[in-house]
Amino acid sequence: MYHYRRLNSDISFFQKIKNLDYILIICILTLSTLSFFIMYSTDGGELLYHSKSHLTKLVVFFILMIVISFFNIKFWHYCSYFLYGVIILLLVWVSVYGLKASGSQRWIDLYFLVLQPSELMKIGIILCLAKYYHRVSIDKVNSFLSISIALSIILIPAIFVISQPDLGTSILIVTSGLIILWLGGVKIKYFFISFITFLISLPFIITSLEPYQKLRILTFLNPDRDPLGAGYQIIQSKIAIGSGGFSGKGFLQGTQSYLDFLPEKHTDFIFTLFSEEFGFVGSVGLLLLYTIIILRIIQIGSISRSSFARLFCFGFAFAIFIYITVNLSMVLGLLPIVGSPLPIMSYGGSSMLATMIGFGIVMSAKVHNQQTIA
Repeated sequence: MYHYRRLNSDISFFQKIKNLDYILIICILTLSTLSFFIMYSTDGGELLYHSKSHLTKLVVFFILMIVISFFNIKFWHYCSYFLYGVIILLLVWVSVYGLKASGSQRWIDLYFLVLQPSELMKIGIILCLAKYYHRVSIDKVNSFLSISIALSIILIPAIFVISQPDLGTSILIVTSGLIILWLGGVKIKYFFISFITFLISLPFIITSLEPYQKLRILTFLNPDRDPLGAGYQIIQSKIAIGSGGFSGKGFLQGTQSYLDFLPEKHTDFIFTLFSEEFGFVGSVGLLLLYTIIILRIIQIGSISRSSFARLFCFGFAFAIFIYITVNLSMVLGLLPIVGSPLPIMSYGGSSMLATMIGFGIVMSAKVHNQQTIA
C-alpha cells in the first residue's frame, strides 16, 4: 500500500487537473461526437441499438480515460509486464472457452461487455516493450538476446490471435511491436533482412491461410471477379465514397447506406458512410482531426522526462496512424479487407476500450511529464 501511495503522491489533484492536455481532450470529444452522430445515421436517423450502445461506451470509456490519466506514469511502468501477462491469459482463455461467431473464436462474454482480448493486446504490446526498452542499455539493444526476447514478446500473442483466426489484428499487433523495436534503437538492417525473409516466405504463408483469407486477397486484386459475393462490399464502398463528391449528400442523406447497399457500415466501413454524407471536405476534416490527435501525442512524448513515457507515446501515435491508414486503405480498395476498425469512429466496445486506455496512459504521461523513472 505504501508503494502504491508513493507512485501517486507526487502532485496534488488540482495540479493534475491543470496538467491535463485540453487540446487532446477537445479533439477526442469532437471525434466522439462525430462518431455518435454517424452511428445515429447508421441506425437510420433513430436512436436504436448501435447508437445507444455506442454513446454509452463513449461516455463510460471517456470517464475511464480521465481516471487513468490521474495515475502516475510510474504506475503504468510498474504494471506493464503484469498487464501484458493478464492479456496473454485472456487470449489463452478465449482460445479454449471463447464465444464463436462466423467461424472465429475471439470474444469473452463479460455480460456488461463482449470483450475481444486481441484489441487490448494492441496496447499491452506497446506497454510491455516500452518498459523492456526502457531497461535495456543502448549497447545491448542490437544484441541477439535482446532482439530475441523482444520478438518473443511480439510473437507469443500474435500466434494466439492468428489461431482464432484473426490475421488482420495479429498483423496490427506485430506492427505495433516492431514500431517499438525501431524506436528502441534496433538497427534498420535487421528490419530489411526480416522484410526480405518475409517476401521469400510469402508463398508458403499464403498456402497456409484460411480459405476466406485467400478469398479476401483474390478479391482485393480483382473485386469484379465476384461483384455480388466477396467483392460486393468493396465495390459498394467505392461507389458510396465517390458519390459523396466534394461536399457530400448531407447528414442522414446517404443513399448507399439507407438503401442497405453497405453491409457492416457501422463497424470497419464507417468511413464509407461518413464520406458519402460529408464528402471530400468532411473526410479531410476528419483526417485533420486525427492528425492533430497524433501530433499532440507525439508532443506529449517529446516533453516527457522518462524514456518509458516517450516510447509509449511515440509507439501509440504510430499505432493510431497505422490503424487509420489500414482502415482507409481497406475501404478504398488499396488493401485487402483485414478487419481493422477506425479508432473511436467504428462501433465496437473492445476497440474503443483499448483506444481510450491508450489515450489515458498518454494523458498520464502529460500530467506527470516531469516524472523520471529509474
